Amino acid sequence: MIEVRFHGRGGQGAVTAANILASSAFKEGKYVQAFPFFGVERRGAPVTAFTRIDDKPIRIKTQIYEPDIVVVLDPSLLETVDVTAGLKDGGTVIVNTEKSKDEVLKELKKKPAKLALVDATTIALEVLGLPITNTAILGAVAKATGIVGLDYVKEAIKETFSGALGEKNAKAAEEAYNKTVVYEL
Repeated sequence: MIEVRFHGRGGQGAVTAANILASSAFKEGKYVQAFPFFGVERRGAPVTAFTRIDDKPIRIKTQIYEPDIVVVLDPSLLETVDVTAGLKDGGTVIVNTEKSKDEVLKELKKKPAKLALVDATTIALEVLGLPITNTAILGAVAKATGIVGLDYVKEAIKETFSGALGEKNAKAAEEAYNKTVVYEL
């Protein structure tokens, strides 16, 4: 089973990203779960969302405490939240940031086996005209982990957002896929 934990802020689409990732994996024939965890429910407050993906039915119904993959939609969370808490050995961290690998590693409490960086905010602003990074970061997830194919991600995005909005969001995912830099540590 692959367990993914998303860290974002209210309004950035972390919950939607978890759902789209699950939909993408479902399209590939996997069993999936996606669910949010809300603390203080307000725009800008930290939000955590989860996705589980497996080749067999998933019976567990708890939060993800030991993720294989951590996805950070808002880089400011690196300063306030231990996003690597419980990260499994051999785990992957994917961060939306303009910072360098070394700068990000200094902010992480635990060194991952793989670190992927992409400036999803700039991509979202250029493609969507809004700083909502959820669909762009899914392109980075596809590239850094291979747990879902980019074509399935784009298909799930287009089903979530109809018409031109779906096309734009799929384009954001593809651009992020192409611009993500993956480091084996």
